Amino acid sequence: MKKIFSLILIGGVLISCQPKEVISVDEAVDSNDMEKIKEKKTEVLEAYDKVSAELAKLEKALSDLDTTKKHPIVSSFSISEKPFNHFIEIQGDVTTKQNLLIMAEYPGTLMEVKVTEGDRVVKGQVLARIDDGGLGQQLAQAKTQRDLAKTTYERTKRLWDQQIGSEIQYLQSKSAFESAENAVNQLGSQLSKTMVTAPFSGVIDDVMAERGQVVGAGNPLFRIINLSDMYVKASVPESYIGKIQKGTAVIVDVPTLGTRKSAKIRQVGNYINPANRTFSVEVPVANADGLLKPNLIVNLIVNDYSNEAAIAIPSDVIQENAKGEKYVYLISDANSHGESKLTRAQIKTGYRYDQMVEVTEGLENGQTIVKEGAKSMRDGLIVKVSK
Repeated sequence: MKKIFSLILIGGVLISCQPKEVISVDEAVDSNDMEKIKEKKTEVLEAYDKVSAELAKLEKALSDLDTTKKHPIVSSFSISEKPFNHFIEIQGDVTTKQNLLIMAEYPGTLMEVKVTEGDRVVKGQVLARIDDGGLGQQLAQAKTQRDLAKTTYERTKRLWDQQIGSEIQYLQSKSAFESAENAVNQLGSQLSKTMVTAPFSGVIDDVMAERGQVVGAGNPLFRIINLSDMYVKASVPESYIGKIQKGTAVIVDVPTLGTRKSAKIRQVGNYINPANRTFSVEVPVANADGLLKPNLIVNLIVNDYSNEAAIAIPSDVIQENAKGEKYVYLISDANSHGESKLTRAQIKTGYRYDQMVEVTEGLENGQTIVKEGAKSMRDGLIVKVSK
């Protein structure tokens, strides 16, 4: 029994002493396991720190033995406070509020089509005419009856004003005139629907009916578009509420045309879409050349953050240790031999845009840092700065 227990104990010790499984960077990435990837990153950073420390020892030993004193040559970046802007890119669609299907309002035969695709028209211009089915004659007769009723009413009213005749005759003539007037107005309104007119000035984009075609009320006849009043509509993630407001400057990037236009947001939606957690914005855009078309995809480059006196440095000079701390190397003023000493400076960063990073802590205006060659530097190293 004691032997069995000893064997079990020895087996447990051997299992616990087995080395932890080591995977490569590619295997960690391919696993799609966030924990494995984080562990591998920490492992690589620790190895990097260890190699950097050993490399520093070797460089110091070489420097002490090297009588010629050939110091590493680095390039520098001078720190100065400058405006720093951060932008986000949002995809949107070009549209217009004046993009309308013109429908037939009266059933009948299309007697005349006065425009073709591409024609520019003005508000109120007649585009087509539908057979009125005798409405014109009915209107003429109604006007005659209206005129007669009007004459009768006016004469009866004069007599009634002189206390001649009966009140019932006066009221009957007034009612007859008003009924005749209403009949004329109704027929006139119906007859006006046989004339299809442009609701606003624009361009006829599509003609959907032909002369001689029988149309019904509600059938589409034309599409009219006004390309001078264009705007971009886009959906913005709710995380940017408070950063994007009415009047915020934007750049409208049109990849298809290879153009960029400056604009400002004119409207910010007050509703969060629960399906995608976004709110809408509208940006008016000039279209003097008429190249922008409805539903054209564009990119809105929105300025969501600005700092007029920021310290910003190139992103590739920033290094990170195993603890996730970011740092750069400061360059001291050169001595009489042109030699400078490096000092490691821990920093904190803010926004990142266009390969530049805003530094919020750790650097001051007027300092100089290592630009090219920073990856192989160490604290206290003597270098020479290239000109």
